[in-house]
Amino acid sequence: MTDEIYETPSTTPNFRTELAAQLADLVPEAIADGKVDVEKLKELLDDDVADGVERFGLFWPGKKRAMRAAQEPTTATLKPDFENSKDWDTTKNVFIEGDNLEVLKILQKHYHAKIKMIYIDPPYNTGKDFVYPDNYKEGLDTYLEWTRQVNEEGKKVSTNAETEGRYHSNWLNMMYPRLKLARNLLTDDGVIFISVDDNEVAHLRKVCDEVFGEQNFIASVVWQGGRKNDSRYVSVGHDYLLIYVRNESWLREHETRWRERKAGVDDALTAAKEIWEESGHDAASATRRFRSWLSAKSNLTPAVSRFKNIDAQGRVYNADKDLGWPGGGGPKFDVLHPVTGKPVSVPSTGWRFTEDRLREQIEAGLVEFGPDESKIPRGKTFLDELDEQVVESVFTQIRTTAAQRLARLIGPGIFDFPKDEHVLARWLKLAGGDDKDAIILDFFAGSGSTAHAVMQLNAEDGGRRRSISVQLPEPTPDKSGARKAGFATIADIARERIRRAGDKIREEHEELTSTHDVRFDAGFRAYKLADTNFSKWRLSSDVEEDALQQHLLSLRDSATDDATVDDLLTEILLKQGYSLTEDISPAEIGGLDVRLVRDRDGDVAVLAYLNEHVKPTLEQLRALVDESPTRIIVLEDAFQGDDELKTNLAQLCKSKGIELWTA
Repeated sequence: MTDEIYETPSTTPNFRTELAAQLADLVPEAIADGKVDVEKLKELLDDDVADGVERFGLFWPGKKRAMRAAQEPTTATLKPDFENSKDWDTTKNVFIEGDNLEVLKILQKHYHAKIKMIYIDPPYNTGKDFVYPDNYKEGLDTYLEWTRQVNEEGKKVSTNAETEGRYHSNWLNMMYPRLKLARNLLTDDGVIFISVDDNEVAHLRKVCDEVFGEQNFIASVVWQGGRKNDSRYVSVGHDYLLIYVRNESWLREHETRWRERKAGVDDALTAAKEIWEESGHDAASATRRFRSWLSAKSNLTPAVSRFKNIDAQGRVYNADKDLGWPGGGGPKFDVLHPVTGKPVSVPSTGWRFTEDRLREQIEAGLVEFGPDESKIPRGKTFLDELDEQVVESVFTQIRTTAAQRLARLIGPGIFDFPKDEHVLARWLKLAGGDDKDAIILDFFAGSGSTAHAVMQLNAEDGGRRRSISVQLPEPTPDKSGARKAGFATIADIARERIRRAGDKIREEHEELTSTHDVRFDAGFRAYKLADTNFSKWRLSSDVEEDALQQHLLSLRDSATDDATVDDLLTEILLKQGYSLTEDISPAEIGGLDVRLVRDRDGDVAVLAYLNEHVKPTLEQLRALVDESPTRIIVLEDAFQGDDELKTNLAQLCKSKGIELWTA
């Protein structure tokens, strides 16, 4: 009967075990007695194995421990935070409050190879306090204690002074396991962007070469954000944006190219559209007004400002295309001027097109004639068809502008150095290409700039991109502007910024979003990192004997008494591989309070009964089976030791082709 009942896993995937299984499948001759034979593996790899003594790489104290931290499974879960959410029932965006190392492990089951883009702005290594716990063995306990969910000792913070011998090592030990886990989440064409400054850019580059593969390095972009006049030697006003992809060979095979419009094109097109409407669709009037707008814009590049005309269809153009045949030898024929009726001058090299083709061009309005027949006509080129360009590795965007926009949104003096949402939107659009359904992850969310950028992009192009933001509830300083404004933590700031940004974007783009086929998503589901809701899953291997006896006694009630049905269901779904944005609704079936999870077609994918205190009857369970879900989940303790009832349910499920899961 156990073959017909599935048990929910208690932890996230064990990556060491999974890697061994992959090796067993790939090179079975390297597995002996269930263990990896390293010497045999070396023998099979032959010349591809690096010398054990002299090899290239970055090494630092604690690296092996950091690697193990990424592989170690966790029993932690996420708890729904309905109070801090916005549009819970309809949104596909997620905000998670918690230590990102634990959260990244939790995300592995469902989001493995599903994240298109990751942007992170990790804390720079400036010699100040670290707020990310690095006690890997008890990572969740450290986090719970830090956030006062366990006791009143307050947060644990380890200093990282430059005088300490492990100054760089501490930062790398924090980053390494997070990057390892992040790589697992990327799609084949996935991209990760990492902001960093001079203190660690050289070390981070080497770490990323190891984690992502140096062949997957794309660029080290320089972001010039201002200047510092108080510098002793050189005003260093730039940061770096390291860009790596999951699989550069995949991008190359699929001929992926990153291109964007030339700077200023979108602004000019927007202005022209407004002028065209205001001028009553009069081309001459619109052209005069558009040229006045161009003359006032001194920052436009010549590539854009040369487009000075608006035609009868409201398109911005420039008549600069030579209609002569390149190199000579083109056809020669008469073309009559539309006003004088006389043949116009013919290019000395002949026409670029055949007579029929040129007349099609003229009829389509793609040729502009001079005031009389003495001028050779010119072909029109249009601003909205301007060739896209490769993005440059150096760009300037003053940081204070992003800070000013954030201050107007949530108040002054609340968050000093937010990342620029416009810059992030630019890179997300560049790397995302035509994929408007991408999932974007930021596990150092800060003030929520990435989630803001995702909403901005969706409003502009009708995309369905989804954001996942993860932020530690780092307390704001006691006397700070943020604390005075009522923000106790950085996570509080981020959630409020996302709320207000969504409302503002919807208001500013109401006309645009109303024309899109999809509903603009300005909400997010909030979750908080928490310990497992199941006492039977909390046991560690080094538990003392007395604690073991107490643990075994506690298994009479596996679910924590204060855990809600939604808490239990969220944890079970995550550990079974479902997403954080499933369509969940309560229902009553056969007199039992249950939860339904529906698929995209509206069919019941999961039916869950999670009340361990009320034992269902066989008829009630039969009613659940009659709903024909794909999967039924029942708490083990709901059977209250009645193996016959459990067996009968298993048989009912088997007869209907339904998976039965317990937890």
